[in-house]
Parts: sequence; C-alpha cells; structure tokens
Amino acid sequence: MPKVEPECEGLDDPRFRITMTQQMAASCTGALITSLLMTPFDVVKIRLQTQQKSLLSNKCFLYCNGLMDHLCPCINPNGPAQPSPQVSQFWYQRNGHFTGTVDAFMKITRNEGIFSLWSGLSPTLVLAVPATVVYFVTYENLRLFIKDRHGGFQPHWGPFMAGSIARFWAVTLVSPLELIRTKMQSKKVSYQEMQQALKSMLHYHGFRGLFKGLGSTLLRDVPFSGIYWFHYEKIKGLFTTGVPSFGVSFLAGATAGSIAAIATNPFDVVKTHQQIELGEKEIYSGKKGRPKLQSVFGPGPIVTDPPRKSSTMMKTLKNIYSRNGVSGLFTGLTPRLVKVAPACAIMISTFEYGKYFFHR
Repeated sequence: MPKVEPECEGLDDPRFRITMTQQMAASCTGALITSLLMTPFDVVKIRLQTQQKSLLSNKCFLYCNGLMDHLCPCINPNGPAQPSPQVSQFWYQRNGHFTGTVDAFMKITRNEGIFSLWSGLSPTLVLAVPATVVYFVTYENLRLFIKDRHGGFQPHWGPFMAGSIARFWAVTLVSPLELIRTKMQSKKVSYQEMQQALKSMLHYHGFRGLFKGLGSTLLRDVPFSGIYWFHYEKIKGLFTTGVPSFGVSFLAGATAGSIAAIATNPFDVVKTHQQIELGEKEIYSGKKGRPKLQSVFGPGPIVTDPPRKSSTMMKTLKNIYSRNGVSGLFTGLTPRLVKVAPACAIMISTFEYGKYFFHR
C-alpha cells in the first residue's frame, strides 16, 4: 500500500473547491504580479551587461519577466560592431553610466521615468501569462484528480507527477508561438507577412520546425516542475494541513524553488547555450549575398533558409564539461537562485491567496 499524506482540510475538499475559471483568475493575477515585481531586476541586469559591452557583441539576449525566459534579438541596423545613433531607440542599448545595481535603479527611474524599469515587458506577457495560467490550472486539477482517485489522500508522488505533466503540456503548447514571437520581434511586420513567414517555415522545416529548441526546454522545465511541486507540498504540509497562510506559501515556494533550481541548473546551462545558438541561427539566418532579416521578413517573397543542424543536448553538455568541468554545469547558479526563489514565492503565495479569496 503506497504511503499517503493526511487529507488536507482546506480547499481540496470537493465541497469547497473553486471553479476552473476562478483558478484561471487566481493564476493570471499571480502571473501579472510576479512579472511586475521581477521584471525591473532583469531590465537593470540587461542594462548593466550592455554597458559592459557583454551584450552588444552578441546577436541575442535572454529576457526574464519572472515567468519565462524569452529570447530577444539585439537589433542594430549596422550590426553589433558598428553602433548607430538609431540604436538609442532600443531600451537595452541606452547608455546610463551606471556604477552598480542600486545606481542603475535610481538613474533609470530619474532620467528615463519609472516605467522604463518595465521596458520590453508587454510583448513577453502575451505568451507568458497564458502559459502560466495553463500550467497552474492543469497542475491543480491533475493533483486533485490523483488525490480523489486515492480516497481523498495525496500520495507522495502525486504533486511530482501532476507538476511534470502540467509543465510538459504548457511548454509544448507555447513553444511554436515563442519561436514565431522571437522572429517577429526582430523586425516589425504585418499579420499578412507573419502568415507568409509561418508558411515558409513550415515549407522548409515541416511541422517539427515549430518546436525547435523544445527538447532542451523540456529537459530543464519538466524536472524542475516535478521537484518544485513535490517539495512545495511537503514543506507546506509541515506547517499546516488546512489553508496555508501567505507567509507559509511564500516560504515554501522560495525553498522549493531553490531546491529545484539547484538540482536542474546543469540543464539550465545547456538550455541557455542552445537557446542562444538557435536564436542566432533563426533570426540572423541567410546565405552570403542575401539579406538576412529581410530574407525572412522583408518586402517581397518571404524566404526561410533550409534547415541547419544545431548542436544536440548531449554535445552541448559534453562541450561545457570538457571546457570547464563540473563547475561549468553550475555556472550562474547564484544569479538563478536570486531570480527563481522570489519569483516562485510570489507566484505560489499569490495563487494560494487567490484560491482562498474566491472561496470566501
């Protein structure tokens, strides 16, 4: 007989459960609050990297709104090596002469306005919020389904299974849209041009072309989600078997997020390498003598280059290990913890409070 946990006396009771629509509202609210609180830190990080010339030499950079990592192109009409006055219109390339994180916060707010701390947020929320809603609603209903099938008791493996399946579904659903968004962001296009670009991509790459980079994302996000929800439910259960307080949810979310981030950091390193590589190939693809961005989105016939082979996950992993050893697989762990722990804490505590709010 499998080990089970005591029945939760809170909102898991079928008599007191909120509806799926209310779950969606709670998760949507949590997603918006998380992104609004976490985005300024990533904007400041990107501005500091730009100032240090560590971003302008690249073709892409990762933008995190607290919910998802989004690939963004470094748009420069003359190329990264030839700065142009035109690039000042792009928020991530403004020079603020910052001496550190606190100084960057103060100068951006004073010189550019407080809303500059949320630069670039709107385009990413179009995908991040729906994906987060799908993820949390799917997890909640799968967890409750497993619990109901075990006589009202939650097996230890229930949250791990529900979290893994929910993340797999949410990531797979949003992957094609994220790839299209990345291409679209590199050059403003009309809906008609977007349709032409999509048709061209399907023509050369097939249906599988819409899911480029999905494997490395799943390799990181699915284990992270399973580990996170397993530890969250365990830690929450140590404090209460009923409705958790905001503080309990916040602490459990931060702790569980930290554990999951440490356990899956090697996969995050691989995923980041592959995401940047894929972005540079997809956004700046083009053969010699042909326009690059224009060959995909410019006027005239929409052209997408035939498929080009990318590094496999195992090859990327071996390359990182051969260059830097085991320590290379845990590169960026501290910044990731600083980002992941509060994001997980804010999201889950807001979601739990939203459930309680609708129950009342």
